[in-house]
Amino acid sequence: MGYTEFPEQIPTQGGHQNTLSNSTKKILPQEGQRNILITSALPYVNNVPHLGNIVGSVLSADVFSRYHKARGHPTLYICGTDEYGTATETKALEEDVTPRELCDKYAKVHADIYDWFEIGFDIFGRTSTPKQEEIVQHIFRKLFKNGYLVEKASRQPYCEKHKSFLADRFIEGTCPKCGYDDARGDQCDACGSVDYEPLDLLKPRCKLDPDVAPIPRDTRHIHLRLDKLQVEIENWSQKASSTGNWSKNGKLITESWLKLGLRDRGISRDLKWGVPIPLDVFSDKNDQEIYQDKVFYVWFDACIGYVSITANYTDDWEKWWRNPEDVQLYQFMGKDNVPFHTVIFPGSQIGTGERWTMLHHLSTTEYLNYEKGKFSKSRGIGVFGNNARDTNVSADVWRYYLLNNRPENGDTQFEWKAFIEQNNNELLAKLGNFVNRVVKLVNSKIYNSIIPDYTARHEDRVFDEAKADINAYLKQYLVDLESVSLRAGLQTAMHIAQAGNNFLQSNRFDNKLVASEPEKAAAVTGIAINLIYLCASIFEPYLPATSRSILEQLQAPFLVIPDHWTADDIKPGHQIGKAKYLFSQIDPRKEDEWRILFGGTQAERLKKEEEAARAAAKKVASKARKAEKKSQKAEPSSVEGTAIAGAAPITEQEPVDAVTDGVQQVTLPSS
Repeated sequence: MGYTEFPEQIPTQGGHQNTLSNSTKKILPQEGQRNILITSALPYVNNVPHLGNIVGSVLSADVFSRYHKARGHPTLYICGTDEYGTATETKALEEDVTPRELCDKYAKVHADIYDWFEIGFDIFGRTSTPKQEEIVQHIFRKLFKNGYLVEKASRQPYCEKHKSFLADRFIEGTCPKCGYDDARGDQCDACGSVDYEPLDLLKPRCKLDPDVAPIPRDTRHIHLRLDKLQVEIENWSQKASSTGNWSKNGKLITESWLKLGLRDRGISRDLKWGVPIPLDVFSDKNDQEIYQDKVFYVWFDACIGYVSITANYTDDWEKWWRNPEDVQLYQFMGKDNVPFHTVIFPGSQIGTGERWTMLHHLSTTEYLNYEKGKFSKSRGIGVFGNNARDTNVSADVWRYYLLNNRPENGDTQFEWKAFIEQNNNELLAKLGNFVNRVVKLVNSKIYNSIIPDYTARHEDRVFDEAKADINAYLKQYLVDLESVSLRAGLQTAMHIAQAGNNFLQSNRFDNKLVASEPEKAAAVTGIAINLIYLCASIFEPYLPATSRSILEQLQAPFLVIPDHWTADDIKPGHQIGKAKYLFSQIDPRKEDEWRILFGGTQAERLKKEEEAARAAAKKVASKARKAEKKSQKAEPSSVEGTAIAGAAPITEQEPVDAVTDGVQQVTLPSS
């Protein structure tokens, strides 16, 4: 199979690779240190990710990566677009483009969205690369040599109209497990089942032409002998799930697969877009002819994409992926991806007989639902990644809300009312208020932006309880993050910010305190400034732009998250910068506006946006005409009048431009 030239890594628009890492130097494991390898489920390239996709994998993994980098651990965060398979061929047919053109388009869409959310990948790559072909075929050859592959003849759905076998996603019908009438050949969206064959569907139909019923026809495919590997997979998973403390749903899903008994699973497909089967393993020319038009099934090679993307990042990729003694692998995903990461991919690794870094901790989420409904990429229901920025609300606010509602132990709901309330009542009222109150006082004429000498009363016992409370929260925060309890960790961080407000309140922190008890005021100021410094560190994994703004105001470098807080990292005499607001108040009336704007499907939403743009353009044009008539009667009476009269009409933007154009950098609101 030939390859056209293309970038193996999609650069993010603003270079939002993690600011705590040195992007010019390759991150490699260090002997004697805790080395963390992180992956988030590779998103299908063929669609725009919705908020549920984002919080379930890439955003959660980003928090964990940032945390470990903030603790000083060698950490590599890998992700990229999953580009091969039926889904891509299907979408390319719908859009009347080649699979390569489709992948190039949507890989950029994904990268731009993740860049806006400040997802700090160390590399965001792609699976349709020569490295992917090389490593997938290597693993296949090892499995072939070790006797874990078998060829089977089977009956597959064949479309007589298109003269081709229908791959799983080209066939739809009624689910044989739950009766859902819009199931795909590879998975049912209603019950989540993947344990059936395409021909098991009731009332099957061709996706390309629903009026055509596919017929069964014989074909031959290669199967992975998971049944032969079951004992080894079971022994490995029991140990790994215990020592790595897998998420509860990840354990249950894996155990249910193993309990039912593994069976061989087809790993080849009658497709053109994918990693080709290496023909040199076949001695019979007839076999070579049969398999020359087949490729690997995407769920055999997709997880291998983590390895190939790492190989595209560094030639020393084996130091990460063939180093089980020194590297811990953490993988983040939604629950529907579990079996591929806990059964099929580990089974392939075991079957090679080679030394591999294997899954340590599995972090899986339930579903984030939208306003009492469900997100659906295929049906365009819910808020999608490119829509979030249309609200003009900063990415950090979105990150906070999504992570504060991360569906760790059960399904959660995205609700506009709660989104607004959590910004106004938590981010603004607690963290924003604490930081702004202290920095403004230090900026005032009282201290002229210079941290006062707080040493005289810094160790007073009157402050011991506050310091002890902060350190107790810090200890809990470390426990939360180490156990990948990301939602709890964020709530603990907010407890620390609120403890800062309580500390100011209990010590009556204001101008009067400075006048009546200057030494105590200096001590309270020093402790509060250092608590803000700690907040910049503990909130960085969750709110990176907010952390940067705090550090800019403090004029201080990043502080590695400590085991114990001493409240004296910023010393007396240090000069800080000017106060800036971290967050803006969101008008509660936005709730109804956004619910209407983002309701319905993507197609309906684009139609509304086009109508709104046309209406706005007409309104501006009308105003411009009226202003022009006025200007003909009389000269403008002020500068403002001149500006209005000279306003240019708003030009409409094609919907596709709104999706695919580069994203402007996010800045924190200034009110």
